[in-house]
Amino acid sequence: MLMRSLPLNDAAGRDKIVPLRAVATNTRRIESKNLLDGSRELVIEHQGAEYHLRLTRNDKLILTK
Repeated sequence: MLMRSLPLNDAAGRDKIVPLRAVATNTRRIESKNLLDGSRELVIEHQGAEYHLRLTRNDKLILTK
């Protein structure tokens, strides 16, 4: 976990340690090739809207609404 020291305004002059970001421990991991299954585009429906996950010519992923 990344940590950063922030100065406090107390008399002791100690620093407070705070996390920069939380690390998810149980995040699902799926290979993009398994999602796309040989195609270059996938449509994801979320709350009534369509999102398009596209594989570019440079093998990058782009998600658009």
